[in-house]
Amino acid sequence: MILPTIRASLSRSDAQQLVHLLGRTDPELAEAARLRLEESGIGSLLDDPRIQNALLTDPDVSVAPPVIFYVLVRQALLEGGIDDEGTSDYVASMLVSFGRAGRAYRISDEEDVEFHYLADMISELRSAEGRKRFLLRVHMGDFALWMSGLFPDYLEARTRRKGAPPLSYFEEWGATGYRNASESIEAGELGMNTVLSGVANQFSAVRTALNRISDRYFWPGKGDSISRLFREVTGG
Repeated sequence: MILPTIRASLSRSDAQQLVHLLGRTDPELAEAARLRLEESGIGSLLDDPRIQNALLTDPDVSVAPPVIFYVLVRQALLEGGIDDEGTSDYVASMLVSFGRAGRAYRISDEEDVEFHYLADMISELRSAEGRKRFLLRVHMGDFALWMSGLFPDYLEARTRRKGAPPLSYFEEWGATGYRNASESIEAGELGMNTVLSGVANQFSAVRTALNRISDRYFWPGKGDSISRLFREVTGG
């Protein structure tokens, strides 16, 4: 399964790059960023609203793309009132992993069978056991969050045109998948109980945070602006 690994992969070079980006035009700002790094750790720089803009616009950015995904997710979650680094790390790690061809449709890197619909995963769960059952439950959560978080306009268009399941369907089954997975022995062995249950309990808010990322950075100006506003205000 996907594990939250981005924060653990941060290097001293990444920290120095963040300090440079925050203080590039002002030595005093650079010194302030360096002191914050020493006193409060790299998280204090990753949470700085200015770092997101710098990472997206500065021509000299050299940090790895997963770090940029982490900042996007972390700050979108903070904007929605979710201040949990574990959740940010897990969701960002999932987005990076699902960005690879075909991974969004497979329950693990080792599996060849693809699931393109939640209904197929739900059906497969009826006979799955052990580790596969755990991976299916986690993947239900991941897939539901990926689709409803980054592709809400696509899902809403399918609902209008074809009567496909609405966003609430993805929220319900995504949260159920994460919650059931968090209660399993496998989650305990991986130390993932808290992270999975946390995403399950705040699925709607996490999904709305990803909607903000999708609307602002991936497909700005696309889709129905009224629907987007409604999602922002209601989380629906």
